[in-house]
Order: sequence, then C-alpha cells, then structure tokens
Amino acid sequence: MTASEGERPHRRPPAGFHPSHLSRRGDPLAALRTPDDPPWDVYLTGTVFLDIIFTGLDSAPVRGTESWARGMGSSPGGVANMATALARLGLRTSLAAAFGDDHYGEYCWDTLEHGEGIDLSTSRTVPDWHSPVTVSMAYEGERTMVSHGHEPPPEEPAPDCAPHARAAVASLVPGVRAPWIAQAASRGTRIFADVGWDDTGRWDLAGLADLEHCEAFLPNAEEAMRYTGADCPRAAAHALTDHVPLAVVTLGAEGAYAVDARTGESAEVPAIAVEALDPTGAGDVFVAGFVAGTLAGWPLADRLAFAGLTAALSVQEFGGSLSAPGWSEIAAWWRRVQSLDAQDPAALRRYAFLRDLLPEQEATPWPLRRAVPTIGFRRSA
Repeated sequence: MTASEGERPHRRPPAGFHPSHLSRRGDPLAALRTPDDPPWDVYLTGTVFLDIIFTGLDSAPVRGTESWARGMGSSPGGVANMATALARLGLRTSLAAAFGDDHYGEYCWDTLEHGEGIDLSTSRTVPDWHSPVTVSMAYEGERTMVSHGHEPPPEEPAPDCAPHARAAVASLVPGVRAPWIAQAASRGTRIFADVGWDDTGRWDLAGLADLEHCEAFLPNAEEAMRYTGADCPRAAAHALTDHVPLAVVTLGAEGAYAVDARTGESAEVPAIAVEALDPTGAGDVFVAGFVAGTLAGWPLADRLAFAGLTAALSVQEFGGSLSAPGWSEIAAWWRRVQSLDAQDPAALRRYAFLRDLLPEQEATPWPLRRAVPTIGFRRSA
C-alpha cells in the first residue's frame, strides 16, 4: 500500500478558522464526549526545537567536503512533533514548554498555537534565552542530527502540576522521576510513555521509576530487548507486561507488535511500504495515532494499524511536526488505495475500519501547514 506524495504550500488557516472546527472534520472521541470531560484530551511537556531538515542527500556528509541537499524544510520539532500529530487527529491537546524570545521561538509558538490549535496556556517565553535548534540530514531512509541548546534558567518555573486531561504522553528518563506523572495518574489521567536511548548503558527497568504509573509503554525493538534481555522484540513485549499493562514495540520496516496484559490479547500489524522523504518524527506520529485509537476504544490491532498508517504518511513530507497527517490526508489515502487495481484484498480488509471514521468527501479541507525552506517571509493577509 502506498500514499500519494508531493509537497504542499505553507498556508495560513482559512478565514474564520478556530481549533474547535477540528471536531467537525474528524474527532475520534465524538461519541464519547460528555459535559463532565476534562478540558484536554492529551497533555504533554518537553522541549520545543526549531528543526532544519535537509533531504535529498545521496549519502552522509564526508569530512572535508561540502554536500548539497536537494530539499530543505523548517518546522517546530522536539515535543512539538507529537503535540502537532495529536492535534491534527482531532484531540484537544495542551503543551507545557519553554520558548525562546527570539524569532525561532516566536515562529514555533505561532505555528503551534494559531496554526494547530494547541493550548499553550501552561507554556512560557523565557527572556534572553535562545531556542534550541536541530539540523537533521535525511538519507538512505535514515537521519543524522546535530542539535544545540541550553536548559532554560532555573528561575523560570515549569508548571507545578499537569492540567486535567484524559491522557498524557511522557518521555521517561532513566534514573529520573517526573513528579507531574504520578500527580496526573492520581487524577485518572492515562499515561502513555516512550523512552530515549539509555546513555548510561545500564538498561535497567527499575531506573524507569515512573513506569509504575503508566498504562502503556511504547519503546522500539532495540530498546525493548535491551531493557528486558529478551532475544526478540515479541518476547520483549511480553516481558514488559510484567511492568506495565500494555506494551507496544515498534519493529521498523516490519511494523509493530503489542500485548495487553489485562486481556491477554496480542496483535501484530505489518508496516506500510512507502518511499520516505524524511523519517523525522515518525515515531512521535505513531504514538499519537496509537493514543487516539486507545482513547477512542478501538480494538488493539486497529490501533496498531492506524498508528502505522499515520507514521507512514508522515515520512512523505518534510519535518517532524508539520509532516503529521490530518483526517483529510488519511481519507485521501484510503480512497486512493481502494482504487488500485492490484490492491491486496487482505490489506484492504485490515484498514476497513476507516470507513466508519472518515468523511466521505471534504469540499474545503483545512490546508495543513507544511515545512518550508525558510521562515519569516512576509505573507499577504
């Protein structure tokens, strides 16, 4: 299965746009919403980067030479990747982050708040602090990144507690507790966790102390095997359910595998083969798709399939945040794959659950922002 490619222009939302319009175009929780709901579906906190992405490189840069990229994009990065992916799937998303008071910070804030409808009421602008920056180089289906940034000044307070939300996504750090995770879990917030590479080399699950508060843990195959000592990702997923109710292990080109210890159910869904332009942020988009399906109460295999689909669509655009698909892109993909003469019937059945989720046709789809080579051009109103 493939999806259509092609860059889209960087455009402002149409006149009269408001984030609440998202619910009229695609809201996976529409049937579940009540007046007593928390104000937010998902809460996140973390670092926002300004990402500069080079694509179209034939190989990694070679020392002492100059490489020219055939493509370039700029967009908010870091935790903005997942926040944008969640918001584009119709989830009411709140983000707490520090923003520099430079032009990069202003651009990222405007893009997330006004462009994507993300709540930034718990975020803050830090005076005289420059935005963290990442340069990402995509080639041969992989990426290499160089980042620069500083921690915000300690006198700049972070939120003491998370706002009430259905769910939160936490990035666990070995040996470090984040007090907001326990606090949010105690209020009924469902915690979904991922993890980065363990630079200590210990790979000790006991060091991920906040895992005890989590409903789901979503490492990649290498991380899962190192943390459990298992010799294959599927065995690692089962081992992780001794520590967390739901384990989801991403398998790269093979797809993903999940085990739910509460029901005894397991599921595996293959990846969708696409020609990747830029893999930046694909893991974040996968998590966002899985969170959306989980909050909506979908079957485990459907959640995996949907998460994999959103990630596959994202790698065909520049940038980690602004590559995330919305419901119009998902609908366009579904219409297109059904029209292919040689389509695998089994593959179509795997995604048949989309029929009940997608609008039949959107006359005026919301124009999603996409990454552009530079920022700061004057635009007409």
